[in-house]
Amino acid sequence: MRQRVIVCPVIQNEGEFLLCKMASDRGVFPGQWALPGGGMEPGETMEIALRREIMEELGKELLITEVKPWAFRDDIRTKTYPDGATEEIYMIYLIFDCISSNRAITFNEEFQEVAWVSPDVLKSMDLNEATRVTFAQKGLL
Repeated sequence: MRQRVIVCPVIQNEGEFLLCKMASDRGVFPGQWALPGGGMEPGETMEIALRREIMEELGKELLITEVKPWAFRDDIRTKTYPDGATEEIYMIYLIFDCISSNRAITFNEEFQEVAWVSPDVLKSMDLNEATRVTFAQKGLL
């Protein structure tokens, strides 16, 4: 089984959190709302990987002004690829609290849509399991 270290930003702006609706044909949680993030590449530090993933997935205009390591955890997930192939992966999540100074986003093909969500709306969303656990640990669910 392959192992991946995943950097995961919990991005906040003016009291709301950035969530991304995953593409319906790929990923670990197809079609569900999730936090952005992705795998570290060889030679990257955690923060470099985090900022690269934010830029790749959300565009270079989103300005992250604060990054603080917050938590970590692991689990085993099945990832679905665009061609329908699947793979079981042992995932180690490094979760960071991030503050953005703007909401300028240009998201990539990994997502169907993005939204800034207030804590009271989180409970009614179709959050993926990993995102639900993260917000529960933060005391928001």
